[in-house]
Amino acid sequence: MTKESKIKNKRRLEGIVVSNKMAKTIVVNVTRFKIYSKYKKQYKVAKKYKAHDEKQIAKIGNQVVFEECRPFSKEVKWRLIKIIK
Repeated sequence: MTKESKIKNKRRLEGIVVSNKMAKTIVVNVTRFKIYSKYKKQYKVAKKYKAHDEKQIAKIGNQVVFEECRPFSKEVKWRLIKIIK
């Protein structure tokens, strides 16, 4: 196996920071639109993810990009990549 075949595409998500009270961890709210199959109407679905923030630079209200990584703890399986706003 080559090195390129071992590397998996990691999922990247974008959301808004809703909490930064934990040490090196932020809570990010990700909102998506789904379509109701019968009526073809769009509706919002929101989910919160816990992401690792090593330098503790993210603040509440920031729009951030984070990606999947190895587990840091029981619930933290995402890593902060960059702050958009």
